[in-house]
Amino acid sequence: MKGLLATAFLAILLTTLPEPLAAQWGGRTRWAPPRKPSEATEYGEFTFCRLQYRPVRREWLGTGWDTDYPDGDRNLPLRLSQLTRADIARDGRGDPFHAVVEATDADLYACPFLFASDVGTVGLSEVEIVRLRDYLLKGGFLWADDFWGEYAWHNWMIEMGKVLPGYRIVEVPPDHVLFHTLYSVDSIPQIPSIQYWRRSGRLGTSERGAESATPALHGIMDESGRLMVIMTHNTDIADGWEREGEDDEFFYRFSPNAYAVGINVIIYMLTH
Repeated sequence: MKGLLATAFLAILLTTLPEPLAAQWGGRTRWAPPRKPSEATEYGEFTFCRLQYRPVRREWLGTGWDTDYPDGDRNLPLRLSQLTRADIARDGRGDPFHAVVEATDADLYACPFLFASDVGTVGLSEVEIVRLRDYLLKGGFLWADDFWGEYAWHNWMIEMGKVLPGYRIVEVPPDHVLFHTLYSVDSIPQIPSIQYWRRSGRLGTSERGAESATPALHGIMDESGRLMVIMTHNTDIADGWEREGEDDEFFYRFSPNAYAVGINVIIYMLTH
């Protein structure tokens, strides 16, 4: 399916499915104590793992490693299980299981998928740098999301240059298979935080004005061409998962695109 047709279909499909966990709590779920991958009751081919890191600076509207946590971490696996045949990890109640790991945890290697939010604030220690390098070169996958503007980009580039020295950061072209694993995504959507969107009169999407006007997907590939790292810059894809049960207008405008990107990324990761 192409572009607007695909996302319109996905929006209709999402509204016919059971409510996400966030909606069951009246829009927002309660804080979830971080759990390790080994704490899952039922293991599946996909576990949403989030990277916990030490922030060294602050970004407006960001909270560090736990930005969009825990609702984004719960809702994406839930929708993945409803919209595809992917088998996800679950907890004792049968709900989607999600984990939080630090780069120094032994459980890091139990997470073939690793998500990092608000990465313009990241400061990695020498041990974390070595561990993440080893993790990625052994087949791990890291998705960095929700960082806006030039300063955040510069900070993240410095950290990734330490983790993977000598590897090029490239813009992922629109004909790359990642854009077409299940849904055909014409371009990376610009999804703002719901707070910024409301403050802008429900019109704005660029959280840093002209400086962050263009969303983009960049990546780092290994020698075989496999994407080890992807970076969704000048957009907050996870807010489309996190906030889907909170505001109908926000949902219809942003969540279908957010899920199309998220599901494509996971299927790419599972098959590469």
